[in-house]
Amino acid sequence: MKNSIQTTDFKNLKLIGRGKVRDIYSVDNYLLIVTTDRISAFDVIMPGPVPGKGIILNRMSAFWFEKMKDIIDNHIVSTNPADFPEECTPYRQDLEGRSMLVKKATPLPVECIVRGYLSGSGWKDYQHNKTVSGIRLPDGLKESSKLPEPIFTPTTKAEAGEHDAPINRQEMEDLIGAELTDRVIKISLAIYQRAAATALKAGIIIADTKMEFGLMGKELILIDELLTPDSSRFWPADDYEEGRPQKSFDKQFLRDYLLSIKWNQKPPAPELPVEIIENTKKKYEEALRRLVE
Repeated sequence: MKNSIQTTDFKNLKLIGRGKVRDIYSVDNYLLIVTTDRISAFDVIMPGPVPGKGIILNRMSAFWFEKMKDIIDNHIVSTNPADFPEECTPYRQDLEGRSMLVKKATPLPVECIVRGYLSGSGWKDYQHNKTVSGIRLPDGLKESSKLPEPIFTPTTKAEAGEHDAPINRQEMEDLIGAELTDRVIKISLAIYQRAAATALKAGIIIADTKMEFGLMGKELILIDELLTPDSSRFWPADDYEEGRPQKSFDKQFLRDYLLSIKWNQKPPAPELPVEIIENTKKKYEEALRRLVE
């Protein structure tokens, strides 16, 4: 595994933002997205990296973007640093395996979440009034139950350090219009259904996933990341049983640890024990091995 990178500082390139995981530079008419080894939980960045995590996320996103191209185009121009503009050349070693040159797009102001199973905040909502994002669900569902059909449950896109807030379809229409909302929902469900079927053959249940869309002029495209362990719940199919939390190949393991130590979910985050970092890394590696390699 190449050197771990927690943050980048490419002095000759124009840094325009740092997300929880990605550093973003403006290069020519494109964006350069560098996927670091930072990891966050409950919208807070942990103090230490998970070595190699960025390479896993980059490979997995590229795999899924390619697999969905006939459903919708995406922002990738290239994932090979040899193809990047000349000013990126001094940083090629750091960019190898963990970067993508992408088209510039205007992100939609919503996070697009598809749920095929009842877990996380969806399960909490269901326990209150049998609805998730205003969608009425059948009585009698349990934690981790498979839903009768996948549902689309959008959220707002919060500023750094803030939490995304659930919204319903009408609120999404108020933000981006009814026609675009309808397109985004149909495409999101189509992507989830194809991914879920693909993953199941590899022994993984995709319980839910989050995706992002952007506009290039009037063209709708997929942006950011897609179907990674950071943005999805991946469960081992051979251990699945409704009515309880599931084992996972994602950062739920880290979340569970943080809940167990009663952290208040506000910065600063606690230092993570070596075994928590190592086990998180192993789960990400297993997801990559099963799905991509």
